[in-house]
This record gives sequence, C-alpha cells and structure tokens, in this order.
Amino acid sequence: MKRLSKQEAGGFTRVELAVAITAIVVLAVLLAPSFRRARQTAWRIYCNNNLKQLGTAYRLWSGDNGDLMPFQESTNFGGWSELLTKTNAGQYCWTNYAIMQENLGEAPQLLVCPSDERRSAANFIINGMTNDTGNAAFKDNTTVSYFVGVTSSDAYPSSFLGGDRNLGPGPVPDPNYGFSPAGGQGNDVILYTNSSIAWSLKMHSHGNAAGAGNILLGDGSAQQVSSAAFTRNWLPNASTGTNFSGTNQLGFRLVFP
Repeated sequence: MKRLSKQEAGGFTRVELAVAITAIVVLAVLLAPSFRRARQTAWRIYCNNNLKQLGTAYRLWSGDNGDLMPFQESTNFGGWSELLTKTNAGQYCWTNYAIMQENLGEAPQLLVCPSDERRSAANFIINGMTNDTGNAAFKDNTTVSYFVGVTSSDAYPSSFLGGDRNLGPGPVPDPNYGFSPAGGQGNDVILYTNSSIAWSLKMHSHGNAAGAGNILLGDGSAQQVSSAAFTRNWLPNASTGTNFSGTNQLGFRLVFP
C-alpha cells in the first residue's frame, strides 16, 4: 500500500506553518489600531449613554422633590446641600449618586465609564455594611467616574450638570485624571468663564493629544467635546449668574469624585 506524504495528506510543512503564523501576526499588527479605535468609539458611546441616563435620573428625582436637584435639597429632605459647605465637598461626591439610586434603577454600573481605571460597585448598599467583606458596596468616590456640577440648573440648559472626571487645569492635558485624585478623596473646583482647562490623557483622550471628554448639560443632554471646544464654546457661554469668590467673576462649581 502506498503511504501518503504529510503534504499529500493535507498537513503543513514547517516552512508553511511558519509562513502562516507570520502572516497572522502581521495581520494582527495591521488591524490592531482599527480594533483599538473601534473599542474606543464603543466606550465613548457607552459612556455618553451613561450620562444621558444620569440626566434622566436627575429629572426623575427633581420631579419628586419640588424641582430641586439632590445638591440643592437639604439633608433634612433627602438631599446633600449642607455638605457643600464643607472645606472639600469632593469627598461627598458619591453621596449625590447614592441619593438617586432608585432613579438609577439600583445600577451603580452607570456611574463608571468603561475606559476609566475605576470599577463599579456591585450594589448600592450604603448602610449596615458589616458583611461587605468583598468591598463591593457603593460607599465612596472610588466607584464613580463623573463629576457633579452643583451650580447647574435647568434654567441654564448649557450649564454643566456632570461629566467625565478626567478634566484638569491648564492648557496642557494632564497625564493622569486632572482634578480627580487617584485616592478618591475628591476635589471641589471653581471654573471661571475664563479658566484654562483641558481633558487629561485618560479615558476618552486616547489617540487625541489635545484631550476629549463627555459632558452632561443642564437640559439632560450629553455631548462629547474636545478640550478646545470645551474652553471656547461651553465654558464662557454657560453662565450660572452666581458669584463664588466675592469678585465680579462668574463661574461654575464642579465637585469631582
């Protein structure tokens, strides 16, 4: 009986196998940038949708609380306005979202952008956490990706109600998360209409040296904007009419997680 060679039997020679593997590697290298761009686009859309759902949650909460936002309502009535008198209200940023947990569908996953290094809590339990050995409960800033614009109002549709936490000071993008500290202690920032700011090189700034990020506006809409567009088109025009510092400058108070 004639015995078939490996080539006749349909197998690969070592040379053919090496060529096939090389071709696969080259193809993977060529397609990798496309895959990264596709993933980044998907993450931007996902994050933008998170903010839109946040906008809906704000409207629902406001509708049940005399048209006030959680940061406008007293702690005596379920809000957190008194906490904004603290030296650094940033440490209480997460409280804003814990208050709206029912309006968020008990889904803390909505509070973390997929391109953020932070990971969401498993649930919204904020009391009686003695059994929370896995540190899975929502109880601090480390499971939040979005700042809160505590001077926003639906009377000013272009005011900042929220946005990606990777916003930072100065015209040059920060390599980390800008105003948002890594340890989760939060930050309390006033941006005047002539402030110099830029999205940091984290989250949605991948591949964009100038920086880019998402914002949630007072009317509940969400948009992605570049650092330049944020400074040029939104910061000067979204006046709240509030004087923060005793000067004549107008600005916005943003509480970062």
